[in-house]
Amino acid sequence: MALNNGGPSPWGNPRPGGPWGSPPPNSPGGGRGPGSPDFDEWIRQAQAMVRRLIPTGGGGGTGGKGLAVLVLILVAIWAASGFYRVQPDEEGVVLRFGAFNRTAPPGLNYHIPWPVESVETPRVTTENLVFIGFRSGEASPVRAPIGRDVIEESLMLTGDENIIDIDFVVRWRIRDAGDFLFNTRNPENTIKSAAESMMREVIGRTPIQPALTEARGQIEDQVRAGTQAIMDQYQAGVAITQVQLQKVDPPAAVIEAFRDVQRAAADRERQRNEAEAYRNDIIPRARGEAERMIQEAQGYRDSQEARARGEAQRFTSVLSSYSAAPEITRRRIYIETMEDILRRNPKIVVDDRLQGLVPLLNLTDPARAGARAVPPAAAAAGANAAPAYPTARPQGAPR
Repeated sequence: MALNNGGPSPWGNPRPGGPWGSPPPNSPGGGRGPGSPDFDEWIRQAQAMVRRLIPTGGGGGTGGKGLAVLVLILVAIWAASGFYRVQPDEEGVVLRFGAFNRTAPPGLNYHIPWPVESVETPRVTTENLVFIGFRSGEASPVRAPIGRDVIEESLMLTGDENIIDIDFVVRWRIRDAGDFLFNTRNPENTIKSAAESMMREVIGRTPIQPALTEARGQIEDQVRAGTQAIMDQYQAGVAITQVQLQKVDPPAAVIEAFRDVQRAAADRERQRNEAEAYRNDIIPRARGEAERMIQEAQGYRDSQEARARGEAQRFTSVLSSYSAAPEITRRRIYIETMEDILRRNPKIVVDDRLQGLVPLLNLTDPARAGARAVPPAAAAAGANAAPAYPTARPQGAPR
């Protein structure tokens, strides 16, 4: 049985001395210098323990019983060393003579002690990161900071034969601890090679413009699915949880020229959109204005035609009336004409038979109809003004 000098005992108690509980070799009780094990002292202590368990004076039965007790103690210690604890974020993998035998859940478990069985406890819930295209000193669980660029990994050829510089992170965890430990020699390097190969394949099918803009999410999903398929073929026992693009740019030597081209394309697209918006606004407005003008012209035409027909019919009616009664028709036309003329102007009626105060009849405001007195000066001014009625009859007017 191999002894773990200076290590904890199977029950978890420290062993400050040698395997039999003696002081350490460099203590004052040791016979050697500091740092060198005192094997002779250990042997003497072991012989003393055996002599205590197997007395020399007495029957042989007592010595055999003591030896059996010693063997039982050693067997108990060896059997107790098979207890082990698996942490919540780990999974126990039990090896029997170096070959995979079974897995163990978190908690206290037992296995046949060495050399029959041994235990590996990889962390299966921890999310691991693989950086491709760059190297970072510290990895954040949210976002890996970009550090030193590795051009050999980051430069790739797009589907339209342009060069693009891509940095990305692969997040993975252990899915099957047995496959993870025994089916791949270096799982992390295998994941890195598979992810880089899939990224080059996907970028080789994608033009540069979509890769820089709207196709980033699709690229991440395709690379994750392709890398997972490769690892499943290898039975690596890992799960690719996410692929994150950190940087997708043209090469540094031409990035400024490329950005100028991008800005020009963006300006062209913006001006095109503005022109489309102006066209979509002005054309319907012009069509509406043209339709309104057409409707107004048609309405004016209809109104003028109706008025002309009405005037013609009125003239025909007046002519018929005049032919039947010329004198009455002339009188009626005269009265209607004077009514139309006098309706547009203010009117003052003065009775020349009155002296002093002149009664005023307001003919322009029917609500205030009635006579009111006006000063003689106003009456005189009204008398000197042009008469409100015609002083001379028009030619042909009736007396």
